[in-house]
Amino acid sequence: MRVGVLTGGGDCPGLNAVIRAVVRKGIEVHGWEILGFRSGWQGPLTGESKPLGLDDVEEILTRGGTILGSSRTNPYKVDGGVDKIKSVLAEQGVDALIAIGGEDTLGVAKKLTDDGVGVVGVPKTIDNDLGATDYTFGFDTAVHIATESIDRLRTTAESHHRALVVEVMGRHAGWIALHSGLAGGANVILVPERPFSVDKVVSWVERRFERQYAPIIVVAEGALPEGGAEVLQSGEKDAFGHVRLGGIGTWLADEIAARTGKESRAVVLGHTQRGGTPTAYDRVLATRFGLNAVDAVADGDFGVMVALRGTDIVRVKLAEATAELKTVPASRYEEAEVFFG
Repeated sequence: MRVGVLTGGGDCPGLNAVIRAVVRKGIEVHGWEILGFRSGWQGPLTGESKPLGLDDVEEILTRGGTILGSSRTNPYKVDGGVDKIKSVLAEQGVDALIAIGGEDTLGVAKKLTDDGVGVVGVPKTIDNDLGATDYTFGFDTAVHIATESIDRLRTTAESHHRALVVEVMGRHAGWIALHSGLAGGANVILVPERPFSVDKVVSWVERRFERQYAPIIVVAEGALPEGGAEVLQSGEKDAFGHVRLGGIGTWLADEIAARTGKESRAVVLGHTQRGGTPTAYDRVLATRFGLNAVDAVADGDFGVMVALRGTDIVRVKLAEATAELKTVPASRYEEAEVFFG
C-alpha cells in the first residue's frame, strides 16, 4: 500500500512530528510506502512528491515548520483541480492521503472524500479554532512564545512608564490572546468574539497608570472596536477568500496615546508565534495524532479527522470538524475580566 501525506495552510510547530509518526508507523508496522506531497494541495495537483523513508524523518521531531513545505492552494479554485488530483494519485499509485491542516485544508479534504478520494485529516492550527477537537497541536507553542514575549515586554514597559499593546494572531478566534494574556498577566485582553469599547480600554489603562504600573494590552489581530471594522494589511484575498489582517495593535496604541496623553507603543508578534521548536506538549500531541491517523487509514476509515477528547484520541467526521469554528465563549472571557485594569 502507498500512502500520501501533505501539510497545508499556515505552518506551525509540530507538523514534522506528525510526518515522523506517519512514516515510522506506516513503514515499521504496516510495511507501507509513504509519499510526501510538497506544498500542501499543490503537490497532488502537480505531482510534486518524494518518497519518505525512516532516514528522512530521523532528525525532524524538534524542527519547526514542515519538511514538505506548505501553501494555501485550493484545488476547488483550479479548473479541473479534482480530476488532476485523482489522475496524479492514480499515476503515482497512492491509495490514501493523510492531510495535515486547519479549517481550509481539511475543508478540501472533506470535499475530496465526498468526491471519492480516501482522505484522513489531522488537525493543525496555532489558533486552536477547529471544531470537534479539544486542542490542536501548534497552539501550545504559540501561547508559550506569546507569553514569553509579554514577559519580556513588561520589563521595558515598566522602565519607561509606557503602555504596550501586543498584537497576536487570531483572525476569528481569540484563544491565543486569551491564554497568553492570562499567563502573561495582561491588564486588558481583546478578542474577535467580543467587540471592545475604546473608552473602557482607556479606563483600564488609566487605572493601571494610577497605580504606578505600566499597562500591557493583548489584542488579537481580528479584534474589532465597537462600531468599527477589521484592520487590513491588504484587501487582497487568498484562494480561500481570506484577507490579510494586521494593524489593530498600532491603531489602538495611537488611540490610547491620544486619549491618555501617555506614551503608548505597539508590538506585532506576527509569524514568530508559529516558528521555532515545538513544545513537549505539541510534540507528543502531534505524534499521537500521526499514529492514530495511520490506524484510520489501515482500517479504511476515510472522511474522518483524528481529534483530542479529554486525554483520548478519537475519530470524528471531517464534516463535523469543519462545520464551524471553535471560538472563545463569553463565559471564558468574563472569567478573565476580573484581572483587567
